[in-house]
Amino acid sequence: MKKLLIVEDDLGLQRQLRWAYEGYEVLTAADRAGAIEALRAHEPAVVTLDLGLPPDPDGVSEGFATLADILRLKPDTKVIVASGHGARDSALRAIAEGAWDFYQKPIDIDALGLIVARAFHVHALEAENHRLATSAPAGVGGIITASEAMQKVLRTVERVAAADVSVMLLGASGTGKELLARALHDGSRRKGAFVAINCAAIPETLLESELFGHEKGAFTGAVKTTEGKIEAAQGGTLFLDEVGDIPLPLQVKLLRFLQERVIERIGGRKAIPVDTRIVCATHRNLEAMVAAETFREDLYYRLAEIVVRIPALAERPGDALLLARHFIAKYAKTMSSAVTGLAPDAAAAIAAWRWPGNVRELENRVKRAVIMAEGKKVTAADLDLAAPDAAEPLNLKAVREAADRAAITQALARASGNISNTAKLLGISRPTLYDLLKSYDIHA
Repeated sequence: MKKLLIVEDDLGLQRQLRWAYEGYEVLTAADRAGAIEALRAHEPAVVTLDLGLPPDPDGVSEGFATLADILRLKPDTKVIVASGHGARDSALRAIAEGAWDFYQKPIDIDALGLIVARAFHVHALEAENHRLATSAPAGVGGIITASEAMQKVLRTVERVAAADVSVMLLGASGTGKELLARALHDGSRRKGAFVAINCAAIPETLLESELFGHEKGAFTGAVKTTEGKIEAAQGGTLFLDEVGDIPLPLQVKLLRFLQERVIERIGGRKAIPVDTRIVCATHRNLEAMVAAETFREDLYYRLAEIVVRIPALAERPGDALLLARHFIAKYAKTMSSAVTGLAPDAAAAIAAWRWPGNVRELENRVKRAVIMAEGKKVTAADLDLAAPDAAEPLNLKAVREAADRAAITQALARASGNISNTAKLLGISRPTLYDLLKSYDIHA
């Protein structure tokens, strides 16, 4: 049965609310300590919270402290805060601090019932989305993710891949922009090549020749006619990485190509028609550059027919661990290493680190750790990361579940997915193991 926790210090109102909800297992608390005790014991999906709790019943300090404690211990809880007349600012502050919704006193039982029902519905949807995401982490272009933010990016890439439009990928360095560009090409109907060029890595004096090519004798050293990257991608896709580094004079020539779909090589006089799709990327703020007149506005709008913003790794909950395990398996195999996985302190350190270098930093750290690890498990020290302080567990059940999951996952890995051998390693029967796999939604 769905569990609803009512945190209300007015015992008469508490009883009224308790009997108003049929179909729920209703729990009650009158203060912060009681609320946290009920949260630990019963793990309710939805909580209604009066901000005016003792010892500050006329204020909101204790209510906000309770909200913070609930979300720290069980972040997926849907907390609905109570707002009295004239206290709308407090309700809005609560929303900003993580509350899911608010209701206004005096209470309309029917209206509050709809809010509570919707909270349970959203909680169930999010839980199912998380289950599906973690059971099938690989996405478009082989990108590994369980994050809803990144999956939204992948769905966008799938939708626009077949459309013959220019796409701009915006994101920090190391977030996988070239992988997404390749996914756009692979998902299109184009039969030509995928050609990539990093505009920031080529000197300005050579970039024009690299893009547009040159005729024999066009400049000193031009001993033969050479086609540029735009021609090389005829019928395919040209990926312009760090497009914000293209100098203004060359931006004009690139704009003419995008408008007329013809190019002229350096030293040439003949217009050459080219059918090349442009996908570009940058970590720079092009809108600010347009305002500063260091990037042409007309070129920006030609390149940004579709804009895809890529989240940083720190904005993709759970992905760092998924990717770390993938990279360990990859490099342990290519380097014939005995490393089999992550030690608990390494997993905790990875989850706590903010990853300023994103996926590229994570891959480099894991690759180095696989080389340097002395045991079969990569440690936080191998990753050159400090092990974080242990987080406060929600309750004993959560600690046991985490331990069970870790033990089962490790045994499955040691037994190469064989159920009988896994059960023997764990000292339990096959039916018991099947029950645990189903309970924890672990896929053998």
